Amino acid sequence: MEQNLTFSDLGLSNEILQALEQKGYGYPTRIQQEAIPPLMEWKDVIAKAPTGTGKTFAFGIPMIEHIDPDAQELQGLILAPTRELAIQIGDELRGLLTFSKNIRVAVVYGGAKIETQIKQLQKCPQIVVATPGRLMDHYKRKTLRLDKIRTVILDEADRMLDMGFFDDVTKIIEKIRNRRNLGLFSATIAQEVMTVSWMYQRDEVEITVKPDAENRPDITQYSITVSPLEKISTVLQLLRTMAFERTIIFCNTKVMCQHLCDDLRRAGVAVDCIHGDIPQQKREKTMRTYKEGRLPVLIATDVASRGIDVDDVDCVINYDLPMENEYYIHRIGRTGRAKKKGVSYLFYVPEEKKRVQELLRLTRNTDLCTPVHFDFNHEHIVVEKKQDSADRFQIKCYF
Repeated sequence: MEQNLTFSDLGLSNEILQALEQKGYGYPTRIQQEAIPPLMEWKDVIAKAPTGTGKTFAFGIPMIEHIDPDAQELQGLILAPTRELAIQIGDELRGLLTFSKNIRVAVVYGGAKIETQIKQLQKCPQIVVATPGRLMDHYKRKTLRLDKIRTVILDEADRMLDMGFFDDVTKIIEKIRNRRNLGLFSATIAQEVMTVSWMYQRDEVEITVKPDAENRPDITQYSITVSPLEKISTVLQLLRTMAFERTIIFCNTKVMCQHLCDDLRRAGVAVDCIHGDIPQQKREKTMRTYKEGRLPVLIATDVASRGIDVDDVDCVINYDLPMENEYYIHRIGRTGRAKKKGVSYLFYVPEEKKRVQELLRLTRNTDLCTPVHFDFNHEHIVVEKKQDSADRFQIKCYF
């Protein structure tokens, strides 16, 4: 693909070009260059691309271009694994519709009042963004129809299927009998994604996008050997000494997420958390506060974090070793974006040394970040504070 290709070269409508220009987008990213043309031609697409490479516009622009604004019926469906990601996609699509009249987007997800969503659907949106479970709820209530849908997109397909939505997703696809194309977008292509592709795609266009040298996430990774009792004090030492402006801390469970949040608050840290037990309204408020820069530390589970799209996160702390190796890629991919430097810390106990080595191999193979050598014979490195390089703080870590 040509590096200097513009959105105008992709044959897009004036309304979309105006919206992109207003947002300051002049050149499509690589995933957009490669995915928009086949989707515009109604071809099936299976695309693997890292977090933060512009996948939403890659499938959102062709979907909008295919919409008949005069038809008061659902024509495009986007499935997302979490509420946060569904909301984010809806916001980005509405931004693309600034100059497009009579095209409406509805977002439906669990954890919110279904009556409010029914009112949205009664306005006959042409595009719906949904989590699989809530979409099935609406289908069973007959508050939406699937027979006029022409394009179906699965975003973060790997995580959606890994979260147990395989049956719901396949049922939904099978009910959309008049679809013309199916797009699968993911940071990794797991076996479940390949199965869905084999079952429902025909002559699909396969796209694999790796970040080029200029746009590659700039992430320095460290691993820290800690005992379970030392974890909280180590987090506090990192936060207080390194003075990061915006940090995400990942925990494996909702219980640990909440406990850590409560402990850090008692220690005087400005922190909040998002996980499955937090009411949806509270989660949305927390995310707004974090994105606006008024909350320096956010704690999240892997599932709840799927909708987080903030370019200026400068630190990721893996409080728990991720339950799946691929989760690590998604976690650290939250930092080092938009040509900014990022840092990732991975906490582990000595018994988990082999898992850390697996993660090393994974990061080397995905090209998501600069490969890191974990030297298990090395005991200490010195990490400098951002404000004062003379004030140093030692941690046990490997690099």
